Amino acid sequence: MKGDAVSKAAGDGCLVIGEVGQAHDGSLGAAHAFIDAIAASGADAVKFQTHIASAESTPQEPWRVKFSRQDATRYDYWKRMEFTEEQWAGLRQHTNDSGLFFLSSPFSIDATELLERVGVAAWKVASGEITNAAMIDRMLESRIPVILSTGMSPLSEIDATVKRVQEAGVPLAVLQCTTAYPCPADKIGLNLLSVYRARYGVPTGLSDHSGTIYPGLAAATLGAEVLEVHVTLSRDAFGPDVPASVTTTELRQLVEGIRFIERMMASPLDKEHIGPDAAGLRDLFTKSVVARVPIPAGTVLGKEHLVAKKPGTGIPAARLPSLLGARTVRALEQDELLSDGDIQLGDGE
Repeated sequence: MKGDAVSKAAGDGCLVIGEVGQAHDGSLGAAHAFIDAIAASGADAVKFQTHIASAESTPQEPWRVKFSRQDATRYDYWKRMEFTEEQWAGLRQHTNDSGLFFLSSPFSIDATELLERVGVAAWKVASGEITNAAMIDRMLESRIPVILSTGMSPLSEIDATVKRVQEAGVPLAVLQCTTAYPCPADKIGLNLLSVYRARYGVPTGLSDHSGTIYPGLAAATLGAEVLEVHVTLSRDAFGPDVPASVTTTELRQLVEGIRFIERMMASPLDKEHIGPDAAGLRDLFTKSVVARVPIPAGTVLGKEHLVAKKPGTGIPAARLPSLLGARTVRALEQDELLSDGDIQLGDGE
């Protein structure tokens, strides 16, 4: 995969990111399976989260949702989610070989440095890390583009981080995000896409946690350059993010829908110009003036003689009123289409 993800988003349609997050549940095999499934969906990028428990957390960190029966603490859970650097490198290689951008959200400086060695197409800054200035500064040292999620921050914090990235001259995209799992429709905040676009002058998009394809389709219609959605292999899978995720089948529908929307938006129609396809359909679906009954030659035409019927290959039905009072110059059979040569208008015209 050539280039970086932010550059792709800035000029080549909506960048669709399949977010694996912790859905692999610590299984390297499952992580690789997600790459294959996301690639098959037609998405552009796969994103993971890189956790190093000892670098990001303390044993006292509380559970957001106590979902795990096998992890005594949240710290234990983060520990179980860790992969080695060699394993991350394998995931990155598999991702690139599949034609996808490899992304991951680091949650510590140690994780940032690991991912820089492995190689990422862009940094994804998670909502809770937007004020982690030291980690963001370490990201900026790499010159790798940044995708910034805004879910937990007011505009003042977003402004400060955007300014930090832009002053460093690093490419940036800003995503609207609402930290709710799943996120209800009235909390999606699609109005903020245009706010961020005008405020920061960068590609904008949506990090969606609704568990449906609808916000993503709406965001594409509004010109989103980036869309991130959590992905699950099954609604019955284990993990805290499953209710906020789309299945890989739904992800394929979402990608197809976005590409359809992009083609629509890029192809405005001119109602003053009827193309050859439409012209052919007009012949099929419009109507012509035909003989309602057998009409002898020399008949002065009245309403009882004429009717409009398909196809539209003769005198257009709109002209029927103007033909009343004309005289036929030849005999016409019932249902025969009239032509201008079949009639003589009044006064010898």
